[in-house]
Amino acid sequence: MTPTYFKTSGHLLVCQHVNCKARGSDLLYRALWNALDAQKLAYFKTGGSVRLTESGCLGACSSGPVLCVYRQRAGQLEEGWYAATDFPLALKVARAVHEGAELPDDRKYGP
Repeated sequence: MTPTYFKTSGHLLVCQHVNCKARGSDLLYRALWNALDAQKLAYFKTGGSVRLTESGCLGACSSGPVLCVYRQRAGQLEEGWYAATDFPLALKVARAVHEGAELPDDRKYGP
């Protein structure tokens, strides 16, 4: 049996390591998952395209919760790294990924 392939516009990773969890990353992940599901942005929903994954340490332990996004845009791999991520910012990033829009600059660091 061949696995089902879901087309995605990007992949969001939410750190679940100790320091980020102490700053609420587990709640952020669940709230974002529920929002992606409810708003039909999740890759497994008809019309949805955003993949969300819990991750290990993303390396900015003192600035969590950390959110990282990867996507293909204009034939290039684009990355976005976000510190002190709250739910409104995470949802804004997810919507930008789904719509193919510019990633928000708020609390963005790195490449």
